Amino acid sequence: METTRDSLWKQIWKQRWFHVFVLAGVLFLFIFNYLPMAGIIIAFKNYRLSGGVMGMFTSEWVGLKHFRDFFRDPMFGKLMVNTLALSLTKMVFLFPLPILLAIVFSETNSVKIKKTVQTVSYLPYFISWVIVAGFCTIFLSTSSGVINDFFKMTRGHPLNLLTGEQYFLPIAVITALWKETGWWTIIFLAAITSIDPGLYDAAKIDGASRLQRIRHITLTGMRPTITVVLILALGNLLGGGLSGSNFEQSYLLGNSANANTSQIIQVYVLQQGLAQGRYSYAAAAGIFQSLISIIMIFGSNFAAKKISGEGLF
Repeated sequence: METTRDSLWKQIWKQRWFHVFVLAGVLFLFIFNYLPMAGIIIAFKNYRLSGGVMGMFTSEWVGLKHFRDFFRDPMFGKLMVNTLALSLTKMVFLFPLPILLAIVFSETNSVKIKKTVQTVSYLPYFISWVIVAGFCTIFLSTSSGVINDFFKMTRGHPLNLLTGEQYFLPIAVITALWKETGWWTIIFLAAITSIDPGLYDAAKIDGASRLQRIRHITLTGMRPTITVVLILALGNLLGGGLSGSNFEQSYLLGNSANANTSQIIQVYVLQQGLAQGRYSYAAAAGIFQSLISIIMIFGSNFAAKKISGEGLF
């Protein structure tokens, strides 16, 4: 008589190639995500690059010194304000727009129009931020940009869109909306397609209007997905919220002229670590950002469970 263990091993052998693919993914995560976490020890040490890899373990312990230095840094307040302003502004616009667009797609009867608009909105997701920054330079340049040519004709002079600190945030939000909306629309569309069509038929028989069906059936069916996406977005609040593109936008669109609004924690960590060689200080700043993300994930998940009874875990 075949035992349960023998049956399990036979099943594993039967699906061995699937397990090989899974193992490759696990190894990738371990090598590039978990193994480098040993390096966070340098945030509590006085690490020097000359010490090499072993210097992480042999250098002098300094405890929380680098964390205190980061909190006392004159740039700390400005970095937090800029990072939160960029993330929260993008979330305010980027979070509801894909939900609205997904509902519009689901309510559109023309399959041709639906597929065309969905494809057009989704394609920018595959364009790298380097290319997007190049587009911004081409269109917003004061000398040859198409948009500034329009301002020259209407206002008589161009606007310093790429260097004016008051323009960085609007440009970052608009480019994030253009690039990311289509991707998140697909996520919410998948949630809508999982809703039982019989619910809509029953609502029609009961005399429910289209808005009532959207409110009580579509949005209710999307609620678990909306909750999960919102928790993940809040967890990545310091990294860009839903789009997670704060670093790319600040690094590529930021400059010395608009640094007052474009300088954020991630770019500051890069500058301090690689440009100035303050590896321990930069590691401490990075750990601070990660701790805030962990707190936000657990906090938002707890709040979501209390309010709606649903959460990420």
